[in-house]
Order: sequence, then C-alpha cells, then structure tokens
Amino acid sequence: MAGLPPGEERTEFSSALPDEAEARAALVLALRRQGIGARDVLSAMERVPRRLFLPARHHGLAYEDVVLPIECGQTVSSPTLVASTIQALSLSANHSVLEIGTGSGYQAAVMSHLAARVATLDRFATLTDLAQRRFAALKLQNIFARQADGLEGLKQKGPFDRIVVTAAIEAIPDNWVQQLKPGGILVAPVGQANQPQSLIRFVKTESVMTAETLMPIRTVMLRPGVALKL
Repeated sequence: MAGLPPGEERTEFSSALPDEAEARAALVLALRRQGIGARDVLSAMERVPRRLFLPARHHGLAYEDVVLPIECGQTVSSPTLVASTIQALSLSANHSVLEIGTGSGYQAAVMSHLAARVATLDRFATLTDLAQRRFAALKLQNIFARQADGLEGLKQKGPFDRIVVTAAIEAIPDNWVQQLKPGGILVAPVGQANQPQSLIRFVKTESVMTAETLMPIRTVMLRPGVALKL
C-alpha cells in the first residue's frame, strides 16, 4: 500500500488485543463523564474497534481520548469529538448520512451502527481504499465510500437526512444545503484556518437554516478538489 511504513499493512487487521474489550468499555465510561449521554451512541462507540482504524504503531493509544495521526498526513479525531458530533446528529435507524471527510473511516463505522446508510467522501484515494478495507473486515455493508470533492457533496445519492463534516469550512456550501432534506441536520466545524473554530449544528427548515454552537474546536480546513497523489 503506497505511503504505508513497512509492516503496517500486515498488521492492519491483526487479532484483537487480550484486554481490548476492557479498554473499549473504559473508553465508554470516560465518554459518559465527558457528557455523552446518548446510550445508542455509547453502544456504537463500544462496538467499533478504534485500533483497526490506526497505523500499527499507534495501536497502544487506540482507546485514549486523543487525536492521532493517520496516513496522508491526516488525523483521526478524539473519541470525545466523534461521540459529541454523532450525538448532535440525532441519528435514527432509517436515516441516510453523508460524511464529508472519511479520514480513517472510524466515525463512519460508528455511524453505520446507528443509521440505515452512510456515504462517506474523501479527497485522498489512499484513505478511501484503507477505509473500504476496514469496513469489509468488520462486515459493515451499509457504508459507501468514494474519493470525491467534498465541497460538491454527493447529489446522486441524496438527499440525505444528515450531513456531517470532519474538516472546517468558512461557510456552508449551497450544494450541502440542497442535498439535505427538510428537517435534516448538518454538523460541521465552522471558522477560518489557524483561528478558533466552532462545531455548529444546523437544522434545515423549509425556509431557513437555524444554527446552534456546540463547542469550540480547532481542526484543519476542508480543501477543494481531489488529491492527485496518495
């Protein structure tokens, strides 16, 4: 696999660590202490092995509440941010979700246990390919992953009940608003590069998008287009 250090591909789907179940349960308790109260979200977080979404050298930190580096110079968000974001989406079993920014695929995997369908886009082909392999290994058949320009959304699969964005944007593109169903929810980091940003929950009515600020956040900006390499 291009871009992976020697040995990473061989250990990507190695067998579970002996104490992994305990580590996942401890993570859920920590998330509850951080204010994550949605039981379905906590259950989904416990079901997904975060370790499988990390390079082998970071497996020992898989259940720490920290941001960790992944391939293509990207990162996987902290479990607290993932849980807070998913909780804000208020997912139901009949929902279709569009995720802008697949990254490792971890957040999409968690959402797949809560929604009917998850479509996830990333500008890096390497990340899309690795995520697809992870979804297949976990037998998650309700996720569709594609390399694409996230700013364009995915009109052919929409409209969506929920849209979630993993990188910051200065303003919500019209494409996303048009691909969100009336009554739908969009959660995205909003702000400028190298400045304080906010995780905002938007709700679409027939005539307006209402907005609620959830928490301060600092993350990378969403970049247009697709990567020609990686």
